[in-house]
Amino acid sequence: MESLTAREEYEKLCRIVSEHNFNYYVLDNPTVEDSEYDELMRRIKKLEAENPSFVTEESPTQKVGGFALNTFEKVTHTVQMGSLQDVFSVEELYEFDTRVKNAVSGFLYCVEPKIDGLSVSLEYVNGEFIRGSTRGDGFIGEDITKNLKTIKSIPKRLSEPLPFLEVRGEVYMPKKSFEKLVTEQLKNDEQPAKNPRNAAAGSLRQKDSRITASRGLDIFIFNIQQIEGKTLTSHKESLDYLKSLGFNVVDGYKTYDNMEDAVKRIEEIGANRQSYSYDIDGAVIKVDDFAQRETMGATAKVPKWAVAYKYPPEEKETKLLDIEINVGRTGALTPVAVFEPVWLAGTTVSRAVLHNQDFIDDKDIRIGDIIKVRKAGDIIPEVISSVSHEPDSEPYKIPFICPVCGGRAGKEKDEAVIRCLNIGCPAQLLKNIEHFASRPAMNIDGLGEAIVKQLVEERFIATVADLYTLDMNELSLLSGFGAKSAANLLKSIENSKSNSPDRLLFALGIKGIGQRNATLLLRHYGSIENVMKAEKEEIASIENFGDILAENIYNALRNPDVINLIERLKSYGVNTVYVSEKKSDKFAGLTFVLTGTLPTMTRDEAKKLIEDNGGKCSGSVSKKTSYVLAGEEAGSKLTKAQELGVKIISQDELLSMLEE
Repeated sequence: MESLTAREEYEKLCRIVSEHNFNYYVLDNPTVEDSEYDELMRRIKKLEAENPSFVTEESPTQKVGGFALNTFEKVTHTVQMGSLQDVFSVEELYEFDTRVKNAVSGFLYCVEPKIDGLSVSLEYVNGEFIRGSTRGDGFIGEDITKNLKTIKSIPKRLSEPLPFLEVRGEVYMPKKSFEKLVTEQLKNDEQPAKNPRNAAAGSLRQKDSRITASRGLDIFIFNIQQIEGKTLTSHKESLDYLKSLGFNVVDGYKTYDNMEDAVKRIEEIGANRQSYSYDIDGAVIKVDDFAQRETMGATAKVPKWAVAYKYPPEEKETKLLDIEINVGRTGALTPVAVFEPVWLAGTTVSRAVLHNQDFIDDKDIRIGDIIKVRKAGDIIPEVISSVSHEPDSEPYKIPFICPVCGGRAGKEKDEAVIRCLNIGCPAQLLKNIEHFASRPAMNIDGLGEAIVKQLVEERFIATVADLYTLDMNELSLLSGFGAKSAANLLKSIENSKSNSPDRLLFALGIKGIGQRNATLLLRHYGSIENVMKAEKEEIASIENFGDILAENIYNALRNPDVINLIERLKSYGVNTVYVSEKKSDKFAGLTFVLTGTLPTMTRDEAKKLIEDNGGKCSGSVSKKTSYVLAGEEAGSKLTKAQELGVKIISQDELLSMLEE
């Protein structure tokens, strides 16, 4: 009975860990803290040690946590991309040392920081970068070559044309890039990335490589998987050689002939975690000599010649003094914890975003609680848990009243966010005007936060349309605003009238409409007016759009306030007609659907070619589709085209149509 109880516990823990692995490795959305996950794995290992019969090939201890998604083409790894055994104490490091001494003699240890990122493989033929892929389950990953090519520190050509080289590295998001991304996400009332590792993983899996390029990713190479044309005998030698080839190799690797000095180095790396420009969660210690590694061998999941020492997260307890509500540009009411200041990961912190009511409920956070806080990725303060409640404390509920305007707030059925429903809310107005004037939107130079605040407080503007009614007399009344500054601002406002209307559509701040989607809509419809007339189903059929986004656009552009705003902007001379780079009308009246991989151009390049010659591109096949442009590995769209009798053409046939 005792063994059965242990098996039931073991099987339950395996199911839980498998789910956490899927969330972490595949969805890039961890639902449990690292320390809690590590504790679950330690318990599984203990049960396996006590009950060896429990262990199978599917046990979490026997395989890497991830697997390849269907988003990208599959890549089979010739050399397994395994993981390392984690250890959490100095005692475990000395146990590892004993195992090494029992297996080999006269060895060196190489110690290096453990970067918290996404593991990838890079392949080179005759010195040329030909393919990059994710780890996946260690045996099969995903081809993300195009996205990896956006990382500037990955050499496209090596300094030495080796016949073949495969290296392994860790793609990461530097702390500054992560901070910039989170700031932007919070500004746009989006759910912020949890930590740099998940932000990096999500960025690498973008279908649009331009998004990946904008995220400021970097990479460290830490291992040679395969090599031809060069013989290397040790890890340190290989890192030195990789550096000479042009790779950005892992920082601060050093060798030691005893565990005492290796432990000192591990502790030194841990003590200096805050000085690194990237996130690390531990240090790796490896046997340096390759021949000795062969002697020691590996288990099904981890090598026996290396371990990863995991640093405990720095957490502090403090008292929650209050919960403030901030109002964002889209009216989102965001709760913010205000607590007694604590020194955490190198700085004093006293505030942390609580995201939404679900987050507060899940952790049962109440004003007056003793809470536990830390920094996500050693950068963004976050509340981990409530440690204790005050006597007679009550659960906190976000009020359905806007703290700025006093108006009613509400929540849509499928959203966790509560929003102010008053479109004239001053908090939304300030942020909307700032967004409208920002560089990627209408690019009104000189209209910063302080000037916007003055204009609103002086009641010179109540909507973005009022910007186009400002004159020199009004601007001269603003504090610290001289004649030259006023003239420059008025000129910038006047210049913004001639912007392409995709900037205007983005500037309106419709939920889900970024710069790319705004451009796609205007290319498709030709004017703001045509977008306003479009039906939901038609918008949803455009590639990269869907039902939810189409509904947002449809509802926003039928809002009487938005209609009135656009009419006013038009009356002041703001451009609403899109002028494409059209070269001809050869495809006028024709609708194309693209599927599969084309021989010499990307799908985006093919779309641009079609649109530049008067054609339209759609994301779904129907009887109204003129042609389906199909490449290799075309999927369901090709099948549907065959069923409907839609003409299917190749890239060569498309180019021939242009030449006719």
